[in-house]
Amino acid sequence: MIDVRGIHKSFGSLEVLKGINLHVNQGEVVSIVGPSGAGKTTLLQIIGTLDVPDAGQVLIDGIDVLKLRTNALSRFRADSIGFVFQFHQLLPEFSALENVMMPAFIAGKKEKEARARAMELLDFMKLADRANHRPKELSGGENQRVAVARALVNHPKVVLADEPSGSLDSRNKTDLHRLFFDLRDQMGQTFVIVTHDEGLATLTDRTIHMKDGKILSA
Repeated sequence: MIDVRGIHKSFGSLEVLKGINLHVNQGEVVSIVGPSGAGKTTLLQIIGTLDVPDAGQVLIDGIDVLKLRTNALSRFRADSIGFVFQFHQLLPEFSALENVMMPAFIAGKKEKEARARAMELLDFMKLADRANHRPKELSGGENQRVAVARALVNHPKVVLADEPSGSLDSRNKTDLHRLFFDLRDQMGQTFVIVTHDEGLATLTDRTIHMKDGKILSA
């Protein structure tokens, strides 16, 4: 599903990634761990086409994403990659349902299709009765589940999560972690998760350890 080959990335004189090679299988839940400054988030952003490496290849489902032109890359990102962040980054003026629908609109889906898919996901997240609530009316755990639904609305090939449970209490962390595996088991979803949460890392199919811009073990 994901092949990362020889990725190098520097910011000025600081080399952040030093020849990263990585393979992630379809339906795999993979965690990336390591100390701050190891290059975890930079690697995730490059896989997600939010940043460009100085050298190397990123292939997702056989497509060399670094060779895509701007419009094609934007389309690929909208259709094939879902993002979940530490802080849910929902739009406060819109309801949960509207937030989930937003990426579908960006991808050119019709309202009826977007609404049906968004409600399907909110129901899966046990949030159907909260669909018309705005983020300030939802708990932290509920908002993060809405964010996961938003990431899934376009049936992405892979979901990339950056510290997804970092802002949650213990109970909501457990619920979110369970949700990732339910999604993998029931929808065949692939996850790459950057985390400092050792509990989550031990649950994943594989843990990738990074330090000083290199992969120590995968």
